[in-house]
Amino acid sequence: MEQEKRYTYEELLGIVAELRSDHGCPWDKAQTHESMIPCLRDECEEAVEAIENRDDENLCEELGDVLLQVLMHSQIAAEESRFTIEDVVDGLAAKLVRRHPHVFGDVTAVTPEEGLASWEAIKKKEKELKARK
Repeated sequence: MEQEKRYTYEELLGIVAELRSDHGCPWDKAQTHESMIPCLRDECEEAVEAIENRDDENLCEELGDVLLQVLMHSQIAAEESRFTIEDVVDGLAAKLVRRHPHVFGDVTAVTPEEGLASWEAIKKKEKELKARK
């Protein structure tokens, strides 16, 4: 059976918010960061298995399940005024740009090893700076 409608990212965010709303799903509304730990672990492991099995159809589905975990945790945090999915997206984008100066800056990395070494060096420096605060 072929799906007639293709949903957008914005619609997906609305669906997750609706699931957790006052008139949403009782199970989804009851979830906390802590209660969802087993789900997050399971979904990540299922995605790994799909990769290992070279099963693209299943991988696509499992990546959706991992994304649902990210969206649910972000929705819970937003409801608690802690952070939003926009904060998650912004933080990830900033980190990717910051840790890839060989792509977005004036540093050179020719091999995968050089790219990884650059990432690790920047990550180490960031952790040291964070520890000093």
